[in-house]
Amino acid sequence: MSSPAQALIVVPARFGSKRLPGKPLLPIAGRTLLERVHAVAQAAAALVNDCSVVVATDDARIADHACAIGAAVVLTDPALDSGSARAYAAAMAQPQRPDLVINLQGDAPFVPPAVVAGLVAELRDGEADVATPVYRLDWARLDRLRQHKVTAPFSGTTCVRDAQGRALWFSKTILPAMRDEDRLRASQPMSPVWQHLGLYGYRLAALEWFARAPQSPVELLEGLEQLRFLEAGRKIATIAVDPPLHAMSGIDTPADLALAEAAIARLGDPFPT
Repeated sequence: MSSPAQALIVVPARFGSKRLPGKPLLPIAGRTLLERVHAVAQAAAALVNDCSVVVATDDARIADHACAIGAAVVLTDPALDSGSARAYAAAMAQPQRPDLVINLQGDAPFVPPAVVAGLVAELRDGEADVATPVYRLDWARLDRLRQHKVTAPFSGTTCVRDAQGRALWFSKTILPAMRDEDRLRASQPMSPVWQHLGLYGYRLAALEWFARAPQSPVELLEGLEQLRFLEAGRKIATIAVDPPLHAMSGIDTPADLALAEAAIARLGDPFPT
């Protein structure tokens, strides 16, 4: 029996966020954002064999903090234009290049470790070059997402997918638009909206293409790097997962920090102890 494909979970962590500078170092309920995301990555790696974890950053302050929490770290070029480009650079810096790379965004502290591990399993067992998780919103969750976007319109990404689970589009706008929404609400408990969890799994060759390709026009407009694949006609497999208990997308604004702390106070702290 052949050994499983070697996997690497990369946590890109950039200091220079325009909306929330230094966010990997900001505390949420007593632990920094980076510490929380790294803990998710470590727990996921423990669920699968032949999987390691590294933080990829362009900032010495974040690198120092990563070392302080016991994380392996790679310093990457500040000119890289996305978390996935930093993930590729981190993969190329490893003594043994991985077969699979999981890009666990550094602002997603509430992703369940089993979801991250599921991307590794999907790429090992399936044929997709890129895989990413999505979850369907019930009407109450959709209402909360709409309300959240009143103050943070670029926080939270939706996905339109086909019957086989292939992504047709991603957007910061809530898609699809719905005619006769009242009838839909009365007829079914689930909305037709899928929300994206901010992580991706790649085969190394697909990630290499991404890192070498220029940013695409709509990618630049939306600020969504996965659109580079779709605009080039490449396929992204979406994996349907259960809605996370702490149903937040990325931490993008000071308001998101407050919401994250409120969620922890209400639902409990997912940080492993």
